[in-house]
Amino acid sequence: MPDTRVYELRVYTFNPSKKEDLLNRFRNHTLRLFKKHGVESVGYWLPVDASDNRLHFLLRYPSREAREASWKAFMADPDWQDAYKASEANGALLAKPPENFFLQATDFSPAVRTGDVTHGGVFELRTYTTPTGVLPNLDARFRDHTVALFAKHGINNYGYFHRMADQPAAETTLQYIVTHKSKEGAAAAFGEFGKDPDWVAAKKASEEKAGGSLTIQGGVKSVFLAPLDFSPTK
Repeated sequence: MPDTRVYELRVYTFNPSKKEDLLNRFRNHTLRLFKKHGVESVGYWLPVDASDNRLHFLLRYPSREAREASWKAFMADPDWQDAYKASEANGALLAKPPENFFLQATDFSPAVRTGDVTHGGVFELRTYTTPTGVLPNLDARFRDHTVALFAKHGINNYGYFHRMADQPAAETTLQYIVTHKSKEGAAAAFGEFGKDPDWVAAKKASEEKAGGSLTIQGGVKSVFLAPLDFSPTK
């Protein structure tokens, strides 16, 4: 059955001196209060690059309506208000307002699981931006070729997502998460993947059909992520 649940990817850029305060707020308060109010925590990660001051986390809900109800109750909870006030007493934890995107799993995504999915490895969040009208072509290439070829070369498929229709760049964005044994292992695996004759043929055919590249110039972004101790997914 298709996964019709709503995912929310949130990215918090924190003030470097406030990193531990932010993580402790999640560790000691936020996750517990999310659960209390029906917000399902999927995963929490920091970039492998220690100079990247962004907390990434993925949440899940039955629907957008359920999300709004859960967040309204969470924000109104006196325990949350007290925890927020105490954590911010000596200055703001975030350097700018949070970013968030509402997502849904694609029809070619594996089931998005929690638990030990990397066995000590790393996650990689990849964001692809296509020319207008080309996202279906990119989806088809992933559905028919890329996902299986990733698995063949040790790139472990975790979850593939489209932004919901009311989100920025929804018609031109594919976001997905894969896992690797290490960042170095990722480089080796993608090197082998890129040389695979089946991939070379699939890439050529898909670009001929679309009339050009399936991503815009600079349209492939990647960040390597390490799970936090309190993340349900590791």
